[in-house]
Amino acid sequence: MTHAHEDIHANTPCSPQDVDAFLLEAEALVARQGQRMTRIRRKVLRLLLESEEPAKAYDLLANLDGEGSAKPPTIYRALDFLQDTGLAHKIESLNAYVACGHASHSHSAVFLICDKCNAAEELHATATSEALRAETDAAGFHMNRAVVEVRGICRDCAA
Repeated sequence: MTHAHEDIHANTPCSPQDVDAFLLEAEALVARQGQRMTRIRRKVLRLLLESEEPAKAYDLLANLDGEGSAKPPTIYRALDFLQDTGLAHKIESLNAYVACGHASHSHSAVFLICDKCNAAEELHATATSEALRAETDAAGFHMNRAVVEVRGICRDCAA
């Protein structure tokens, strides 16, 4: 059974406190990469930042108020762009997305996913990421990015 956690945000501790300020930073980051933050991309990023749980593409599509006749491919292109620029992660097992507030540096995402309430929290697992990079390098494999999903019971549900 799912229950809401008022104090859990989908991507803590990576979630920026000031969404508008982060959107400006994101636009600057994208411009430095030679890309453009379109209105749809910006709106999708805002929806991810404001979401209290990992967001599915069709839920995002339903919340694109005033964006005309956006279709599923539009959302998926925006989500792909946000992932490629480091502004979002996909949680494969949930088929859902979360914003990443520390896109200024490359990292592997490690998510703690609660089996009771489906809360997802991004963990800063630097040692885990470094170990994974070392293991893939040793195997002669060039890792572009990794998403590790750890399933269990969150602190709130365990209490």
